[in-house]
Amino acid sequence: MWIAFAPVWRLVVAFVIGKRTQQSADLLLERVLHVTDAHIPFFTSDQLPEYRQARRHAYGMWHQPPRQGKRGRSPKPLLMPPPELLYAQVVKTRDHGRIVQVDSKVVFGNLQAMAKQLTASPTSATINTSFVERHNLTQRQSNRRLTRRTNGFSKDLSWFERQLWLSLAYYHLGLPHRRLRQPLPEPEPTRGSGSLRRWQPITPAMAARLTDHVWTTTELLSYRVPPHFLDALPDLERLYPPFEETPHGN
Repeated sequence: MWIAFAPVWRLVVAFVIGKRTQQSADLLLERVLHVTDAHIPFFTSDQLPEYRQARRHAYGMWHQPPRQGKRGRSPKPLLMPPPELLYAQVVKTRDHGRIVQVDSKVVFGNLQAMAKQLTASPTSATINTSFVERHNLTQRQSNRRLTRRTNGFSKDLSWFERQLWLSLAYYHLGLPHRRLRQPLPEPEPTRGSGSLRRWQPITPAMAARLTDHVWTTTELLSYRVPPHFLDALPDLERLYPPFEETPHGN
């Protein structure tokens, strides 16, 4: 699973099911670009080499280098990252399989601009990948198909992706996140003689202002897709290609 995660809202912005190839990395950033506005997010990741080219693929601008001299061909155009693209990697040093040191490396952008972003960030003041790693643990604990050493795995990639869409829909819309909860102006009574409710439950979708309430399971499973979205599905086929049927043994 390739995941793009927004720590401010604990929101999975996009995901891709595929091997660690440049094509999968490019598709992930295409999906991030598709669901975000003109603002370029501040990216952090591990040292997977495909991420660098994927960000150039999604946000890069073609630049024509000047010609050196009067003879010969003109230099080939180069895909350059825009100045506002900020991307840093977390560098982990291991000794006998154990992490002994964690550093960071600036890939695109400058350190001063990143320091300004981190100062204004409500989630973390350091460059890290801890939020997406913690989300991966949440998914493993709540989704049997992602559990290690399980017989509940999917035997077909297309069904695995469908199950993840359902699982992530429940995570975003129906599962309040403890770190997102907000204090109530006035404590509210609960059923029976229990203590007063002091916190308003907030889901990732509520934090990102995609909805205004916690969805029930019935509401989620009975949601009717709007017709205008169904009409737009042919335009999204390139972005979300269907998986081919994967043959498997007996």
